[in-house]
Amino acid sequence: MKKTASAVWKGDLKTGKGEISTQSGALKSNPYGFNTRFEGQPGTNPEELIGAAHAGCFSMAFSMILGGEGFTPDEIKTSAEVSLDKEGEGFAITAIKLTMSAKIPNIDQAKFEELANKAKEGCPVSKVLNADITLSATLES
Repeated sequence: MKKTASAVWKGDLKTGKGEISTQSGALKSNPYGFNTRFEGQPGTNPEELIGAAHAGCFSMAFSMILGGEGFTPDEIKTSAEVSLDKEGEGFAITAIKLTMSAKIPNIDQAKFEELANKAKEGCPVSKVLNADITLSATLES
């Protein structure tokens, strides 16, 4: 399976503008630029897209792992905080903090943590990223 996304950039770094699109059409010519990445203006940026992809991938991986162990989650909520830090002359994504809470009937805390960490390690997006990825998981009752 192969999925594609594309970006078009016009202009210099500070005043230029870009558009990001996905094969599925879920994103179609979504604007991004220096102002959306570093100045909090409306539009998207690569870091939040990576965060969304990681949160979604982790949630699906966790659901699959839970199912393999006989658990069916009522709900899994995951957010990803992506850290973009200055490194030398440029920037680098240095860490991703996953925060997850879930409602899962009949699971104990130890099993919950074991399977959540297994999902963090096994999620395809976790595997591709070369950042320090941490997980904070909360089992809701």
